[in-house]
This record gives sequence, structure tokens and C-alpha cells, in this order.
Amino acid sequence: MTDENTESTDAAFSGEIPGLDDLQAQFEQMSPEEQQQIADAQQAMEESRARLASVPAEVVVTNHVMGLYELAAIHLSAEEPDLAQAALAIDALACLVDGLGDRLGPEAPTMVDALQNIRLAFVQIKGQAAPEG
Repeated sequence: MTDENTESTDAAFSGEIPGLDDLQAQFEQMSPEEQQQIADAQQAMEESRARLASVPAEVVVTNHVMGLYELAAIHLSAEEPDLAQAALAIDALACLVDGLGDRLGPEAPTMVDALQNIRLAFVQIKGQAAPEG
């Protein structure tokens, strides 16, 4: 390894964040009100992280599962259903429900039912959208 490679490797692992000095300089040039807004935003993010950390992961994941269900339903119920987008949401939903199974906790059977229902709706809507011939 040459000295040039060693230097670039050392910089990459030094713990320094490229551009941090520029950001610090920009921050210092802000008004006290702008600096306070940033501090308030950072505090709000820390509080949000703490609240999220206090919730069991299965609750958060289940919430995302239902979000994917809703996303699929929105695409299926549009005036002109977007089957490709609905299929993507349903496939993502299936990855979570089928992949995690009982690890989703007491809501797992409800999630399985939701997946079956949205798949059935997809097939029905796809059948209606198929050209008659």
C-alpha cells in the first residue's frame, strides 16, 4: 500500500465527517433565532426518537403493514386503478406478513386476513379491468 492510499484510508476512518467544518461555519453565521430553530428541531427529533424507542417494534411494524394495506387500497380504488402500484404495495405487505408471521404479535391473524382481503380485491379489480374478448 502506498503512502497516498494509507492517507486516504486514514482519513476515511478518522471519524471526521467531510464538510462538517463548512456546516459549522454556516451555523455560526446564522442569526440567534435561526440557531434556536435548529436547536428546537434537533430537540423535537430526539424526543420523537425516544417515543419511538419506547414502543414495541411489533406495534411499529404492524403500523407499517397497515400503511402498505392502505396504499394498495388507494391504488386499487382510484378512478383508474393502478394495478402495478397496488401489486408492489401488496407484495411488500406480503413480505412482512408472510416473512414475520407470529412475530407480528397478537395482531398477526388480523394482518394475514388483511393480506388475503387485499389480494382478493386485487384479483377482482384486475378481472374487471381485463379487456372483454
